[in-house]
Amino acid sequence: MTSGMRSRPKGRPRAGSRGYAKLVRLHHVSGGRLSARVLDGRKIGDEIQAELRDQLRELKAARMTPGLAAVLVGENPASQIYVRNKVKTCEALGLYSERIECPAATSTENLLGLVARLNARDEIDGILVQLPLPPQVDSKQVLEAVDPAKDVDGFHPVNIGKLVSGRPGLVPCTPAGIIEILVRSQIPISGARAVVVGRSDIVGKPVAMLLLHHHATVTICHSKTRDLAAVAREADILVAAIGKAALVTADFIKPGATVIDVGTNRLTTPEEVRRVFHHPAGPLRQLEAKGSVLVGDVQPEDVREEAGAYTPVPGGVGPLTIAMLMANTVKAARLRRGKEAFRSQPSLAG
Repeated sequence: MTSGMRSRPKGRPRAGSRGYAKLVRLHHVSGGRLSARVLDGRKIGDEIQAELRDQLRELKAARMTPGLAAVLVGENPASQIYVRNKVKTCEALGLYSERIECPAATSTENLLGLVARLNARDEIDGILVQLPLPPQVDSKQVLEAVDPAKDVDGFHPVNIGKLVSGRPGLVPCTPAGIIEILVRSQIPISGARAVVVGRSDIVGKPVAMLLLHHHATVTICHSKTRDLAAVAREADILVAAIGKAALVTADFIKPGATVIDVGTNRLTTPEEVRRVFHHPAGPLRQLEAKGSVLVGDVQPEDVREEAGAYTPVPGGVGPLTIAMLMANTVKAARLRRGKEAFRSQPSLAG
């Protein structure tokens, strides 16, 4: 699930205390103003991939190369980029990978047949069905057809059940990556008040469960939560995963809190940029040069002013999602291929 919990070092303030707020606000002083600590997802993702390379050398010495099959349906540009990056990372690490492209008109029955064939192939340890699928496809039926032992996305009901009950299994990649960010950045989780804004099956619910397993006190919020900002402001650890650009503003953030921004929202018009940013000149230049501006679910200027530590967008949670997919693929290979492969297995991804 993660690289493991760390006990609170001697002298470290308890989460939620006044001293804790000071601790996590490991600020850099610039022009007399304090700014929040940036939790660098790219650096942490690189650390995880380096650890995986060590494992893969051991596995290859035992004539085992974990394999991932990525299934892409249609020509969604974002999905094509995501799958290309995942396959590219596999190649860089030395995992075996296949990119299987299906036409946009593919039926549920055709996809179920493809999944059945991949389930039966011993050299394939992980099956990734890239979402979203076209509207004529029953996504739930396809995802549930994946062998739970090869479900490297961690979406299968069997793996979700294992997550809820605290049993070893394949954990959804983005939630697992969030825990890695917190643990490796030495952000105390045990005893902390955590608020998750968003209740999706992919991020919100599983990350809430992981935080609970790490002994945080967890609240899940959503669009029907009364006085959402006031609830969020109680959090020592605030996870924003609701899919709305810059929804989380300064009045959501407890001073000194750790803020994890899962959102990826593209602004494509000057009006959107001006509505989101307090100082839009720089983002407007970016919009003109690139055609869009990427922002998370947290207002980027506010989080720098209020938080003690935060994940940027881009460069925060995103790199961890791919790293944890690789970790899940290696873990699936170990789980499927017997006890000998377990000898030096770390606790990454569950």
